[in-house]
Amino acid sequence: MQHRCLGQKKLFDTMIPRQIEIKVDLNEFADLEKWEEYKKLIGPRKEWLTSQDLEEITIPARDGVPLHAYYLPAEQPSERLVIGLHGYTSCGLSNFCSHAYYFHRMGFDCLIPDHRAHGESDGDYIGFGILDRFDCRAWIDYIDKCFDSKKRILLHGTSMDATTALMAIGAADLPQTVKAVVADCAFTSPYDIFRHILKKDYHIPAHPVMDLNDKMCRRKAGYGFRDYSTLTAVQNTHCPVFFIHGSEDKFVPTWMTEQNYQACASPKEL
Repeated sequence: MQHRCLGQKKLFDTMIPRQIEIKVDLNEFADLEKWEEYKKLIGPRKEWLTSQDLEEITIPARDGVPLHAYYLPAEQPSERLVIGLHGYTSCGLSNFCSHAYYFHRMGFDCLIPDHRAHGESDGDYIGFGILDRFDCRAWIDYIDKCFDSKKRILLHGTSMDATTALMAIGAADLPQTVKAVVADCAFTSPYDIFRHILKKDYHIPAHPVMDLNDKMCRRKAGYGFRDYSTLTAVQNTHCPVFFIHGSEDKFVPTWMTEQNYQACASPKEL
């Protein structure tokens, strides 16, 4: 029992609280040699983004957590706006800098949130899409209010926040201003990705560690790992989705995107 409790606590402490210092092995996410090549492109794009006249915005989440974002309007008045959703342990200015450069050149306004427990947003616990889908909706509602529902919104999410984007479009009352989603390597649910990590990296079965972790997360962070899934969301959406997943992804297995694609009831591409 003591061994189980230690395993439970280690998984929770490593993955769920805000990470002041990254506690996960970056080798889990990508080949570090290739990452050095990517940085040659990402670095100048981040310098470009941070040199722009960015407006800082703060709104409350539905549970009161202050959420922060940067807003970069297009050079010319535009009806197109992208909400750029960053990945796990990152922040908007880091994870969405190259995308922002691309979309800005394409004539999009860019809204770049920091998700709860990331960057400049508040919060003690990471939502893994379960909580973040409501935060994403708060940003959609904010944009609709500010621009009188005149913006055509694209959601672009990477990894954890591709999951967020897919979960967000499962809402029955999704505003019609949300026109499409780009989902880059979304996992299907927190439970599925943690179960995959336990099996792949630690050769540990999901039961009982996941059951104990789920209870701990529900008690401390306010949600359970199986409260919602992308598979449920995409079966109940009319929003078009473009699914992307790199075959060399070391963290999220490609079969999760394949399942998301198969389950999706709306117009879709893979």
